[in-house]
Amino acid sequence: MTEYLFRSQSYLKTLPAIVTATTPEGGIVLDRTIFYAASGGQPNDSGRMVAADGRVVPIVNVVHPEGDKSRIVHVPADGAPALAAGDAVTLEIDWDRRYRLMRMHTALHLLSVVFPFPVTGGSVGEDKGRLDFDMPEVPADLPALEAALNAMVAAAHPVSDQWITDEEMAANPGLIKTMKVKPPMGQGRVRLVRIGDVDLQPCGGTHVANTSEIGPLKLGKIEKKGAQNRRVALLFA
Repeated sequence: MTEYLFRSQSYLKTLPAIVTATTPEGGIVLDRTIFYAASGGQPNDSGRMVAADGRVVPIVNVVHPEGDKSRIVHVPADGAPALAAGDAVTLEIDWDRRYRLMRMHTALHLLSVVFPFPVTGGSVGEDKGRLDFDMPEVPADLPALEAALNAMVAAAHPVSDQWITDEEMAANPGLIKTMKVKPPMGQGRVRLVRIGDVDLQPCGGTHVANTSEIGPLKLGKIEKKGAQNRRVALLFA
C-alpha cells in the first residue's frame, strides 16, 4: 500500500520513492508519494519523477484506480521513459500549482462557514473554486459575507488535521457538510481538517497551515442550478 505523505506533509516538494509496480497501461505505483490523486473536488497534482540514472518521467495525471482510495496510480506523459518495479526515483511536484490549490481548498472550507447550508458539490481550481449549496434563497448582504470570509483569512487561524475512527464518524454525522460526497470509510479511520475554532469537517485534500496564507478573497457569480441549488464561485482577489 502506498504511503500518502501529502496528507501529513503537504509542503513537501520532493521525495525519494521506490517503484513497487506498473500497470498494463504504463501507470506507476510507488511505496510512498507526495502526488495527490484527484478526488473530493480537488484535481490531481502534476510534476515529474527522476530516476537514479537521470531518466525524466513527466507525470500528467494521478488517479485512484476504479475509485479505490487505498491505491494511487501515477500516469506518465505519452512517450515517457518506462520505469520498472524496484527503480529508485525522486518525485518533484509542480509546487506553484499545488500551493494555489491548497490555498483555494482551505478557502472553500471557510466559504462553507459563511454560507451555512448543506453542500451539494464543489470544485477546487488554481484561481477559482466553487461550492454548490442546498440554498433556497441567496443571502441578502453578500458584501457582509465576503467581509466575514476575509476576516477569517486575516485572523490567521491554524489549520491542522486529526483522525477519528469509522465508528466515531458514524456517531457524529453533523461533521459532514457534503450531501452527495461522503467521507471515505471502511479503512478504520477518517481524516478531519480543523481550521482554528471556526470549522471541522472530514477531508482528504491538501491545505495550507494557516488561513493567512490564503490571501484576499472575493465572491464571484452565484448561479441557480435547480429549485434550491445555488452555485457560489470564489476567487483570489
